[in-house]
Amino acid sequence: MSAQTLIPEPQHDERALQDFVRDFRRYLKQDVMPGIRQVYETRVAPSHERETGKPFDSYHDVRRAMVANDYYQFWSAMQRRSQEMMWESVVAPTERQLDELIRRYESIAARSPAGGTLELDDSLPIPRYHTAHDIHLQPGGYHTERGEHDVAAGAIYEAGLPIYIDGELGPDNDRIGMALLEHYKENFADRAPQRILDMGCTVGNSTLPWAVAFPEAEVHAIDVAAPCLRYAHAKAELAGVRVHYSQRNAECTGYDAGSFDLVVSHIMIHETSKSALGNIVAECFRLLKPGGVMLHLDVPRGKDPFGRFMSQWEVYNNNEVFASYLTDVDLAALAHKNGFAKEQAWMDGVPPYTGINHAYNTHGFKWPTLVGVR
Repeated sequence: MSAQTLIPEPQHDERALQDFVRDFRRYLKQDVMPGIRQVYETRVAPSHERETGKPFDSYHDVRRAMVANDYYQFWSAMQRRSQEMMWESVVAPTERQLDELIRRYESIAARSPAGGTLELDDSLPIPRYHTAHDIHLQPGGYHTERGEHDVAAGAIYEAGLPIYIDGELGPDNDRIGMALLEHYKENFADRAPQRILDMGCTVGNSTLPWAVAFPEAEVHAIDVAAPCLRYAHAKAELAGVRVHYSQRNAECTGYDAGSFDLVVSHIMIHETSKSALGNIVAECFRLLKPGGVMLHLDVPRGKDPFGRFMSQWEVYNNNEVFASYLTDVDLAALAHKNGFAKEQAWMDGVPPYTGINHAYNTHGFKWPTLVGVR
């Protein structure tokens, strides 16, 4: 384990398993998954049109037809198993080194060399949308604590992320935060926020770019999961970046009204619930100063019935339960119902982070993002 990180160091066989799982997932994504669309376009969709006289107009109908297809069943089963294997490959080294991870966290937290803070609230109720399912199949979810000063959930998440996303978030797993930061700088170049809040920060990967970009700002980051917050605090301190982490619920943060210039989240809202989503947006409106900005970046839900169907795999097989509902939500309209006037909230698309004006994004990929201006 490097002195500059809390990521568990795998032994030879553990690393071999991690490398295998990463290659396995890459194979499924690059070589097997494209065949699903081919099967859909050449067999399933034509069969549906012959039987009904019209093309698919609902991703629910696409799902009912596709789940009976043996090619899709094969890919889905292998994709599910790869997710389970991913966690198996990082849980073992984490458990083996957990005592040392905790000691390292305690040492860093006692010094807090970067000047950041951590406030935990063991009386905070953990929302049911966290406790009902292990999100992403991560054993115990993000919030489960196995003992005093536990950081296991954060370490497991951090170690698994490069395998899950095949390293696409960069060596620091921060490219989602960098993408949203780039969008903010391009669209709100005249604003220098003095107080920033990152909601649902997990281990702080997307928080740190904001704190680095605005070193004079007071950056706060919240989550309901104490093990992840401990890990995030230690990670920020090791990086020499000052962030104030706090265990709070984004639906009702407890911060003063009008106390932030900027409120952001990064792929958080699809992990919540129908009632929570409205509460979160209303809380953002309450927290923002006049002229303040809200940015909620989330995962694309697909552009056509087939694309929407494929995005639902995570719902049925990876415990992304609320994402199904979110597929049909008009987020801008939701913002209009929770404080923001029609001209104050809209949807935008955020390209992946490149650092060079999005030049390499030849596929037109964009993260759907709810924008609100107080």
